[in-house]
Formats: sequence, structure tokens, C-alpha cells
Amino acid sequence: MQIRLACSVLSVLSVAGCATPPEGTTQEDIQRFEAAVASIGCDLVTEADYLPVELQAGISREQSTSLAAFVLATERAVKLEDGGIRLVKGPCEA
Repeated sequence: MQIRLACSVLSVLSVAGCATPPEGTTQEDIQRFEAAVASIGCDLVTEADYLPVELQAGISREQSTSLAAFVLATERAVKLEDGGIRLVKGPCEA
């Protein structure tokens, strides 16, 4: 499942490269997504990470993977060696 999540994130990376939120999401979705990722420790790696983020943010799996790609493309997150991401801006900024 982890590989599928990473592939989903990478597949939308080119779309997420623009400064506007991914299709089907809003600035408010981004804020809720980032707050939810922060609440689980700022790393988004496995199914166990995605589920609470989606529930807290009120978004679908497609939206969460699109938003993960978006925060990567806008340098609000960095890739982790294990295939996940770490949010480094907003509520997770050190």
C-alpha cells in the first residue's frame, strides 16, 4: 500500500507544481490538511498516517494524495527516504 501511495503522490506532482491548490481542493483544505499532518507528528508515510489526516481534514484519499504532492511541489514538505513526506512549513516549521 505504501508504494501505491507514493506512486499516487508522484503521479500528480506535475499538476501540483502550480501555485493554486490541486483541482477539487481549496486553500482551506490545504490548511486543514497541514494541521492534520502536524497533529500526527508532521510525517505522512503509511496508511496509518493517511487515515487520521483524511478524517481530521474532511478530505478524500484522492485529495490527500493530491495535497501531499502539492506541498512537496511548493516546498512546504520534503521527501523522506522511506517514501513518505515530512511537512516543514506552516504548523510543522521548525
